[in-house]
Amino acid sequence: MSDTTTAYDDLLTHVGRLTNVSSAREVLSWDQQVMMPEGGAPARSRQLSTLSAVHHDLLTDDELGRLLDELSVETLDDDQRAVVREVRREHDRAVRVPTELVERISAASSEALTAWREAKADDDFEAFAPHLDELVGLKRRYADYVDPERDPYAVLFEEFEPCLPLAHAEDVLTTLRDAVVPLVAEIRASEADLATDAFTAHAPFDTDQQEALMRTALDRLGYPWERGRLDTAPHPFSTGTPFDARVTTRYDEADPIGALLSTIHEFGHATYTLGLPDEAYGTPLGEARDLSIHESQSRLWENHVGRSTAFWEGFVSDVCDAFPAVGDVSAREAYEAVNAVDPSNLIRVEADELTYHLHIVARFEIERDLIRGDLDVADVPTVWNDKMASYLGVRPETDAEGCLQDIHWAHGNFGYFPTYSLGSVVAAQLFDAATRDIEDLDDHVRRSEFDPLHEWLTDRIHRHGKRYETDELVRRATGEPVAADAFVEYAQAKFGDLYGL
Repeated sequence: MSDTTTAYDDLLTHVGRLTNVSSAREVLSWDQQVMMPEGGAPARSRQLSTLSAVHHDLLTDDELGRLLDELSVETLDDDQRAVVREVRREHDRAVRVPTELVERISAASSEALTAWREAKADDDFEAFAPHLDELVGLKRRYADYVDPERDPYAVLFEEFEPCLPLAHAEDVLTTLRDAVVPLVAEIRASEADLATDAFTAHAPFDTDQQEALMRTALDRLGYPWERGRLDTAPHPFSTGTPFDARVTTRYDEADPIGALLSTIHEFGHATYTLGLPDEAYGTPLGEARDLSIHESQSRLWENHVGRSTAFWEGFVSDVCDAFPAVGDVSAREAYEAVNAVDPSNLIRVEADELTYHLHIVARFEIERDLIRGDLDVADVPTVWNDKMASYLGVRPETDAEGCLQDIHWAHGNFGYFPTYSLGSVVAAQLFDAATRDIEDLDDHVRRSEFDPLHEWLTDRIHRHGKRYETDELVRRATGEPVAADAFVEYAQAKFGDLYGL
């Protein structure tokens, strides 16, 4: 056995330990948000902090650095080079940050999560503000350790999308904003009368019946229950491994469609995780290609499948069977109800597909200015409300429906929000390509035959893990680099038809 082979095997063993620690941390975080009793927070904070420190120590271990230095790219095959590239990126970044700071950020995030949940329930931003202020300061310190010469927000953005520069993300957001704002204005002026209350007029909807409907939807989509589960959480999310990818949703007795779209969205995340190669678990080739691509999978399933005419032609009868009170809702009425544009909706996770991106732009601008030191935490509610009024034409009356609605900042996740819109543009590119490659894709969706789309996505995206960087992965799958054009064309055609523009 050559020295290179031995070093590479040792590298995989080390990286496998990193993966297992990270997976254990994710399970504890899932439990904290789904099942943990309220009194468990102090111990959970310490547990997560310790695991974060262990993970950081493994990632910054001198032995890992030695193995990376020992492996010459000239002696490795393409897959091995990809593994070394990804591990080195994380290692080189992490060695610059003290373990003490990583541990403190984890503990502060865990404490902030509990504080955020209480502050949101009490509509009390001042109760959360000290935690947010601490996290902003800690993440600034983190960015300064990684690279003191660069924009700290750009450094943090790389945590979630390391393969696309922040300038590219800003260009995408600008393109979307410039396209969405006038389109929304046209929709406001439209006299189209959509069946917006096709379902909501028949509230309330029992949550147990809603859960049964979610399970029916997941069955139709092909969710493997032996490797997953469905639960509820204040902020829906998906987490896991190729062997155990769990989804969560939340229910509103006034509207079952919110839970349905949320469940399909999280299914998209889970099916990506489950589509990663089992045999590569514990290496970068068994990990998702960062958040923009992860979000592209959830957006593709939620919007291009779950909001499509074809899907509702096959699924509307399931909703009517679950809730007989809704009567005979047609597929067209259901399609209109799930695609209606409502700029007055203040809640991002409930926003329509089009105005959603204006929510992202606002959050992006606020967190960028917080990290850059151009905005004080105390001013967040006012700036938030002003941006909502400017972009959406509506001002929040409470902070609970304003700046306290999202969980991301409580996790210390600054730089996360742009990946949502990046994911949407990639989703449009991927679905365009899938439609070209899969004969009669709409007919398959109409008949709830999702295997062809699953197989296409697995072949083009899932099975590669982190083998390719973001732009190359998208180019190989679609023939084009990451760009907003496909989404803009899709949105203009779809909403132009809906509103007779």
